[in-house]
Amino acid sequence: MDVVTISRQMGSWGSVIGRLIAERMGYQLVWRDLINQAALRAGAPEVALAMIDELGLLGVNPTGQQQQDYLNAVSQVLHELADAGRVVIIGRAGQVVLRGHPRVFHVRVIADEEVRIQRIVEEKKVNPKAARAQILASDRARKLYLARYYQVDWNDPCLYHLVINTGRINCEVAAEMICHALSRITV
Repeated sequence: MDVVTISRQMGSWGSVIGRLIAERMGYQLVWRDLINQAALRAGAPEVALAMIDELGLLGVNPTGQQQQDYLNAVSQVLHELADAGRVVIIGRAGQVVLRGHPRVFHVRVIADEEVRIQRIVEEKKVNPKAARAQILASDRARKLYLARYYQVDWNDPCLYHLVINTGRINCEVAAEMICHALSRITV
């Protein structure tokens, strides 16, 4: 396996783990640029904005067909990346779109709410109440995105090969565990 998808909760440091894996394995790290590629393929960059606008603050309302075109483009980009290999993909429902792909290892990164709140307070310099509100909004939006567009429960552990709690395991160890698993699993 030479492809990793990372699904993460806000404040769980899943993107940090993704960067560490990419650095250790010499893999490409794909994150927000995937959204841009898909939006360009779908011919509607504003659709990408609407799809990632977790709180609906931008006021962009794409049609159902535009949303489907965007999702198809995301799927195409994800499959191209997975087929090429040597990549860490953060987000964009990679655990669902690439489910069953023989080269892909799916990881979920979580942490207890209080740990996540503290991290957001420190990272974004906001008060705990604001951090909690951001976390709850992000969790709700990610859960709704997967339910609406892919009919799956984001919290279903069966979508993942490995679930890591960074409230109990630090990022370095988590990345090491994933890299070790990648080197030991054969398809």
